[in-house]
Amino acid sequence: MRVAYLGPPGTFSEEAVSRCDLTQGGEALPYSTFADAYDALLSRAVDAALLPIENSIEGAVSTVLDLLVLKPGPRIRREVLLPVRQHLLARPGTRLEDVRRVLSHPQPFGQCARFLRERLPQAALESQTSTAEAARKVAAGESAAAAIGSRAAADRYGLALLAESIQDSDENVTRFVLLAPSDEAPTGADRTSIAFTLDRDRPGGLHEVLGEFARRGINLSKIESRPTKRTMGHYVFYLDFEGHRAEPACAEALACVLGRVHTLWLLGSYPRAT
Repeated sequence: MRVAYLGPPGTFSEEAVSRCDLTQGGEALPYSTFADAYDALLSRAVDAALLPIENSIEGAVSTVLDLLVLKPGPRIRREVLLPVRQHLLARPGTRLEDVRRVLSHPQPFGQCARFLRERLPQAALESQTSTAEAARKVAAGESAAAAIGSRAAADRYGLALLAESIQDSDENVTRFVLLAPSDEAPTGADRTSIAFTLDRDRPGGLHEVLGEFARRGINLSKIESRPTKRTMGHYVFYLDFEGHRAEPACAEALACVLGRVHTLWLLGSYPRAT
């Protein structure tokens, strides 16, 4: 299996690929952006793409959520929960007081906000396409710079750990999803993800949709919204529930939901990660 992920090598995405059982013995292929990895799957240049969808500190990865409905087709086949430890990386000999610029992907800036505010208030934050790309640039000689990234990135690019585990919470976990042309057969311990829009903004519209699951005793594990990017006040709702779309109660709920929404995207049914 050829699996696309956010590169270059040394990212947390690469580590997550190694933990996904369907990818063992396959080929992991790095791409520069989430959209590039997703498009590689759409074009069948790869068999799957592993992308982060939410973080326990920063919440949803909005770019990936948007891709799922703006370019529909791939389905979630697996989820991977990866504990994330963020470190401040710099060239050997660099002191913390020397750092004037911090490079990283935007997500780690949010995950490490307290450390940056308290220990590096004078440093400019510069967004990069990935944590590994930030580490590569610092290793290449970026002046007065440090990167936020993984221990693997430090080892790969010959950087020292200037400060360890700088994330705001020790319970820092990123949820990744493996996207493929089809989802998974029922296992008995599954989760299903959908997205939908309502036909118009009306009282009780969302309540009616959620009620279809409540009446059947189906547990909702997540719900959030994103703007449709078309009209102010119109949203896409993302919902995760426990169970497989093929199970009778879940299939019945989805059929009823279909009659209450404007557009419904089935994002996939897959085994719940533990």
